[in-house]
Amino acid sequence: MIDEIKTRLQALAPTSIDLMDESAQHAGHKGNGGGGHYKLNITSSHFCGKSQIMRHRLVYQALADLIPHKIHALSIHAIATDEV
Repeated sequence: MIDEIKTRLQALAPTSIDLMDESAQHAGHKGNGGGGHYKLNITSSHFCGKSQIMRHRLVYQALADLIPHKIHALSIHAIATDEV
């Protein structure tokens, strides 16, 4: 799943991407129908001039069909290249 997520996020031309699978920390989490828990740190020029909400929307658009069945939770830290 990590490779699938990273491949889809290539649409945002990230200059850096760090994706961690934290699913083991949430085993048995109530309401989880089997999808994984992930933490994403991503830097992209596509985020320049955009609010955090818009940045998150761009990430969610790239992963839309994976949520909520394959991705149950996603923590996003999106940074614009001009903020680095």
